Amino acid sequence: MKPRIKLASTRTPDGSEIALYRHDDSYCIRVGGQVLMDSRQHESELELARLGCAHLSERREPSVLIGGLGLGYTLRQCLDMLSPGATVTICELMTEVIDWNQAFLGDLTGHPLRDKRVRLQKDDVLLAMLGLERPFDAIILDIDNGPSAMTDRGNRRLYGRDGVASCARALAPKGCLAVWSAGPDKTYERELMRCGLAVRRYRAPAYVGSKSQSRFVFVAARNKALLPPGGGEPMRHGKKSNGRE
Repeated sequence: MKPRIKLASTRTPDGSEIALYRHDDSYCIRVGGQVLMDSRQHESELELARLGCAHLSERREPSVLIGGLGLGYTLRQCLDMLSPGATVTICELMTEVIDWNQAFLGDLTGHPLRDKRVRLQKDDVLLAMLGLERPFDAIILDIDNGPSAMTDRGNRRLYGRDGVASCARALAPKGCLAVWSAGPDKTYERELMRCGLAVRRYRAPAYVGSKSQSRFVFVAARNKALLPPGGGEPMRHGKKSNGRE
């Protein structure tokens, strides 16, 4: 068996080591020794893009914001779904993650950063929302471990009340917000609803065929009709979810 090789490493904003590893033809990013993402388990990242862009199939020039580059799978799936006239702004705070995608990971996903529709910003996604030229038709967030931060405690402000309000303001009237999460999060669902958004929660397998390892995607919109079918609705006033994640 071939050994696991550390290709590169750096420090997160809160001082933890984040490192890129290769094992045979697979890659993973670890934070403090724990796996944050793995190229063998990327189905939920693809599902995040599918759910977040499902309402854009007929749009000629949609504007999409992606927070978090990761291994590039979400960006790749978005580009495959969007029209040639689309604009995709991707924000990645860590320069090293961008460098790893360009140097090591591009072949995994067909080098999506080279697509002419992509605007790469080495910046905080919240700043991109504040300085937007026009509202986004979709905002897709795959930052850290979702609402439960793993890489940087500062990311929690994105998922708190002020961050959710910023996302809601940056959405076009017929836009959708899609958020990847390692697990369900009732508190986050409530924050979305407080901002006047309809919410559904979808269960996504970590990899094709997986039944034991699930991730979650929250999709929110002002107009409930824009939400993809299926999913589970959040609890309201003590009532149970319909459980259809």
